[in-house]
Amino acid sequence: MRALIIDGYTDEPAGLGVPPYIDVYPRYVAGAIWHAEPGAEVRYVTVDFARSHLDRVMEYASRCDLVVFITGVVVPGKYLGGEPIRLEELVRWASALEGPVKVLGGPVARFGYGVEGGRVAVPPSRFSAYFDVVASGDVEVVVYNLVREGLRVEAVDPRERREGYGLVDEFAVKGARIVEQHPNLGWNLIAEIETFRGCPRWVVGGCSFCIEPRYGPVEFRGAEAVAREVEALHRFGVRHFRLGRQPDILAYMADGVNEVEFPRPRPDRLRELLRGVRAAAPGLRVLHIDNVNPGTVAHHPGEAREALKVIVEYHTPGDVAAMGVESADPRVVRANNLKATPEEALEAVRIVNEVGARRGWNGMPELLPGINFVLGLAGETRETYERNLEFLRKIMEEGLMVRRVNIRQVLALPGTPMWRVGDRVIRRHKRLFREFKRRVREEFDRPMLRRVVPRGTVLRELYVEAHEGKYSLARQVGSYPILVYVPERLPVAAKLDVAVVEHGYRSVKGIPYPLNVNTASRESLLLTPGLSERAAREIMARRPIEDRRVLEEIAGPEAARFLTC
Repeated sequence: MRALIIDGYTDEPAGLGVPPYIDVYPRYVAGAIWHAEPGAEVRYVTVDFARSHLDRVMEYASRCDLVVFITGVVVPGKYLGGEPIRLEELVRWASALEGPVKVLGGPVARFGYGVEGGRVAVPPSRFSAYFDVVASGDVEVVVYNLVREGLRVEAVDPRERREGYGLVDEFAVKGARIVEQHPNLGWNLIAEIETFRGCPRWVVGGCSFCIEPRYGPVEFRGAEAVAREVEALHRFGVRHFRLGRQPDILAYMADGVNEVEFPRPRPDRLRELLRGVRAAAPGLRVLHIDNVNPGTVAHHPGEAREALKVIVEYHTPGDVAAMGVESADPRVVRANNLKATPEEALEAVRIVNEVGARRGWNGMPELLPGINFVLGLAGETRETYERNLEFLRKIMEEGLMVRRVNIRQVLALPGTPMWRVGDRVIRRHKRLFREFKRRVREEFDRPMLRRVVPRGTVLRELYVEAHEGKYSLARQVGSYPILVYVPERLPVAAKLDVAVVEHGYRSVKGIPYPLNVNTASRESLLLTPGLSERAAREIMARRPIEDRRVLEEIAGPEAARFLTC
């Protein structure tokens, strides 16, 4: 049997968040196929590759027995590479394929299609005209059964869901080798790892816009099973990992899960998980987390501190505890059953700073909170925007650090309470949304970025991902890495360290560190901290400079520490 997986999925806008990564969906699906038919030929392509080589991909797909489209986003935003498949692409490509059995999986098949916040998602039922199977259950289970049944569509239930993690743990290990077909393997590929599914707050219904409680009771994945998957991925070359497939990493194996809204963290179980990952991947370069529920931190500050300390002990620096604050307006919090009051959210920010604000080996603080705001929720008024700004002002005034603020309009998905509200609120407040976003960028983002990475900070292990004019665009690998504009034309995939020299709203400008004065551009020299324009002109006039003492005499001691010859 021959199968093709077209990966058009992401759960974070890469321009604001993670670099190119491979989620669990394609790995699980590949593993499901190989588990059902060990000799199957399974090919994997990213949506970016498909766009660039569409004729080639479609010709190959037409000769396959099975084509699985993985797509859909749950966090709308802008993208730097890795843009998820567009609606028109999904429909056009599926319509053009004749012959293979076509399966649609991922959030689009379960919850609907929506990339842009402030709009209502296209319901999954709209795609049944283009696909033989719209897997509204768990796509890996549906594909597994489909292959076992000889690709007889009528013999499978597209709504079928996994029962526990037994089969999935097998799929995860067997599907790990699909990463060898990812174009970013070997430089900046990060693999998402699932630790559990479901939200502890499902017992009270969860947030009005969130899909996670719709999975039902929380199901944990054993630490040993996670370690086996990580070991397999490491064996096939993955060096960057993110434990991101859960709504609250502090709730892993927590006491009272599925019984109380805010279960008590278990630092010992978190240690077991992280220690196992480290042992399974001794060559890893990045180990990050994703979501932390601020309500958990506020309700269990002692256990949360200890759990956060465990994370800092085993992770790598530059990590972000993404916190769904959503709104600092108590009325909106109540109307949408949000997870934390403004006071609780601020206390959570304080505690994460207390544990994680110290700077690590790669130049970034160890662990900082990330703040998520969702606009357009039920109960929102003009005052909501002022309260959100006041919340951010308190963070600045207290000298706390936040890695980033995500501002998005709500994406109303079928099956959530917000589906009934739709986009009515956000349409009414479009001007307020634009003004709020502008003020956050100007009043908070730039001064906060200066606090997180002051001028002269050396950031280590960045990769060049793209070019914009004369600039190379580079980032570290991890959760929400800072985008760095480097005024040198460097090869894509080049690895470098940089010194931060200027700050934008959401990105910085940096020069290679140390900067080779004999090959550096004029702009890089002029941007070097402590180097005068006169000294930069003299360096350029006297190049090549081969004597370090001469360089230090021209540049002066402050600038010389950023330079080499």
